Amino acid sequence: MKIGILAPSSIGNPAAEAPVSAFAAIAYPDVDLIFHPQCYEQDGHFAGSDERRASAFLEFANDSAIDAIWFLRGGYGSNRILSRVMPNLNGAAGHKTYIGYSDLGFVLAALYARRIGRPVHGPMASDIRRQHGDVTVARSLGWLTSGDRQGLEPGLDGRPAAAFNLSILAALIGTPWLPDLTDHVLIIEEVSEHLYAVDRMLFTMANATQLKGVAGVRLGAVSNVQENEPEWGETLEFMIQRWCGEMGVPYLGRARIGHTQDNHLVPFGIA
Repeated sequence: MKIGILAPSSIGNPAAEAPVSAFAAIAYPDVDLIFHPQCYEQDGHFAGSDERRASAFLEFANDSAIDAIWFLRGGYGSNRILSRVMPNLNGAAGHKTYIGYSDLGFVLAALYARRIGRPVHGPMASDIRRQHGDVTVARSLGWLTSGDRQGLEPGLDGRPAAAFNLSILAALIGTPWLPDLTDHVLIIEEVSEHLYAVDRMLFTMANATQLKGVAGVRLGAVSNVQENEPEWGETLEFMIQRWCGEMGVPYLGRARIGHTQDNHLVPFGIA
């Protein structure tokens, strides 16, 4: 199985390539990880210019010899290439699974909205560098190679689902890249934000007309919370239940996704 690795957002860390390749060679000997050279190029903040990141994406996605796309890391920038990429994907792109999270939520959303391939919110190749990162990346590699369901988010209940970093979801609202999530369980997570900023994004989610049909909301990890001065004074559980109430949908509890070692897979739609 050939898995193409791309960095459509921020520049990749070359230190991740050797350990994830070594782990895959031992645990998944039939897998060939192919890192596009674009992963380590740099144009300011980004892993190459918008044009370069878009062309690399199209090169791998449209290549029928590559079976799946596994993103290297997030950061910021995949939204800037959507208009270049999405209209130019071919039939081969429609047969692939795409796995990532964080900023790659832009790509997963756009693919799902157009019913292209199989987008999955899940660990990326660079997660090998987390503590026990082999366990983390094994969830994605297991799903890609054999459909191993052990890495799936354990609360998936047969209803269609979609998962996003909350700041990416908030940025997608009001754009043509957000898919129709009617009757979906919406799972959200966040990292490196103040709680007031999380509250503000929950306000956007709760009042988005594009999301009025969701079946309910689950909350993943909210990690590396920035210190608030003065103290915020509300718990995450209070916040999410308040905004779900305003949204008019049930709060369905916690989920094991996020910018942590415990990040699990959420295939868009029905797993």
